[in-house]
Amino acid sequence: MGIPSLHHPHGSDIVSTLKSLFQTSSEIEQNYIVVLVHLLNPDPEWLNQTVTNISGLFKPHIEAQKLLVIHGLLNGSSLPGDANDFNRFSSCEAFHSRQKIDYALLMSFASNLSDYFLMVGDNSHCTPRFVSTVYWTLRAWKEIPWAVMLEFSNLNFSGKVFHTSDLSRLSSFFFLFQDTPASLLLSSFRFLLGQKVPISFQPDLFHTRKNANTSENPCSQVEEKEEDDEPENPPAQIRTNMLPKGHHPPEHAYFLNENYFQTEFIIPGSRYTVIFDESHLVSRVQVLTGVGKRGHYRVEHGQVELGFEPVQEKAGCTYWNLLGPLVRGKLDQKVYYENDFVGRVRCVKLLVTNFQDSITRIAQIKIWIKFKEE
Repeated sequence: MGIPSLHHPHGSDIVSTLKSLFQTSSEIEQNYIVVLVHLLNPDPEWLNQTVTNISGLFKPHIEAQKLLVIHGLLNGSSLPGDANDFNRFSSCEAFHSRQKIDYALLMSFASNLSDYFLMVGDNSHCTPRFVSTVYWTLRAWKEIPWAVMLEFSNLNFSGKVFHTSDLSRLSSFFFLFQDTPASLLLSSFRFLLGQKVPISFQPDLFHTRKNANTSENPCSQVEEKEEDDEPENPPAQIRTNMLPKGHHPPEHAYFLNENYFQTEFIIPGSRYTVIFDESHLVSRVQVLTGVGKRGHYRVEHGQVELGFEPVQEKAGCTYWNLLGPLVRGKLDQKVYYENDFVGRVRCVKLLVTNFQDSITRIAQIKIWIKFKEE
């Protein structure tokens, strides 16, 4: 995990962010992370005070080498424009240049620490058990090639996960466009490396602190969290080759209530398909299997696909795109469309990818749709 600590005009939130991070992660979870904090400001007084605060509050984490604090500058102190002046921002270009240099140096230090790199802003609040959520998601996606970036937050940079093998290229890419905000460059970098649309999970794991200092900086682009409306499953047919067990037919999983579909002895190729009466611009899909927090009776191995162009002769779709694998029996992702793509979703399919000789429960399928194109 990398945290770039920028010196804001009214102070830094790095201590509050670190408190949130360690308080919301268990001791077991902390065994799977290394937190790297990069302090960029060259002001000795600020550096000494910040290091003293961190050392006093997080001594056990530092001694366990779970928290590393570094300080570095590019070529000594040669930052473009007014970026050397950390107490004022005379131009947004200078701020963006300084910000990207900070990110690039942080990524350079982090490139040999782990297989994955998670960026967290120094003004962030972390949700409980975020480490476990990221860990299990990465395990589920390990067998599915994802090009560049997974997103666990609606914020511009916090919650983005990269392969550490891509960090050197991303750092170089930042230096090519001095005046462009780093957040805008990420989408271009993702596209250039072959990932045409974002892979974004719900709910958000990171939020901007309400009193975050970046909100006082007009150059800082803090994106507000989009609040989803309640799911509104459109009229649809349900098709499955899985046999119902008991009085729990397939349609029950599509009802927005406590009903569910139950089956057993599922095999690779077992599928549960929702076929909309009309095609829709789907914005989010949630598939829940199993019972309770422990996920008893969940589908252990499966993936969710989106279908397009309905087959005229029989109910179904002509071609399919992978949305993502189940993560411990669940999927909750936003749906994005390529810029030149004009199709609408007609089908949503849960596909089983391995044998499971036990009772299995598909609890709920939830669909969010856009009624107006944005």
